[in-house]
Amino acid sequence: MFNVVNYYRLSRFLSKKRLEFLSRILDYIIRLMFSCWLPHTVKSGDNLVLGYGGLAIVIHSDVIFGDNVHIDQCVTIGGNGTAYGVPKIGNNVYIGAGAKLLGPITIGDECVIAANSVVLKDVPNGSVVAGVPAKIVKHDIKLNDYLYHLKNKVE
Repeated sequence: MFNVVNYYRLSRFLSKKRLEFLSRILDYIIRLMFSCWLPHTVKSGDNLVLGYGGLAIVIHSDVIFGDNVHIDQCVTIGGNGTAYGVPKIGNNVYIGAGAKLLGPITIGDECVIAANSVVLKDVPNGSVVAGVPAKIVKHDIKLNDYLYHLKNKVE
């Protein structure tokens, strides 16, 4: 079954084959079909998951994702208009619904970004951040303790 991430991967593949026009068309098909902006220029690792079919997710074209990143609905990841650069997201990161990650920041590995947080500063590895603006509320976490789908994984 095709979803946002599969269309995105196809768009990246076409871009690498120098079929830029078709890549851009697929970007806009994603926009129209899923209400999600995930351009083919975004660099992502394995297992990128967009919750609720990517509904209302907006991602800047220069963002870099690590492996195993889960993004819930209504998330914005991009620039802040005052400093040049966009976020870089590490491995095994969960980004809650409505969160905003803005500016040239780095999100470390094994992090949880709480719902509706506005992240404007770097987040170290193994942290939970929450609030507006986001502040670190916990250090040295185990991601399994925070995510239901990891706790109850059926093998």
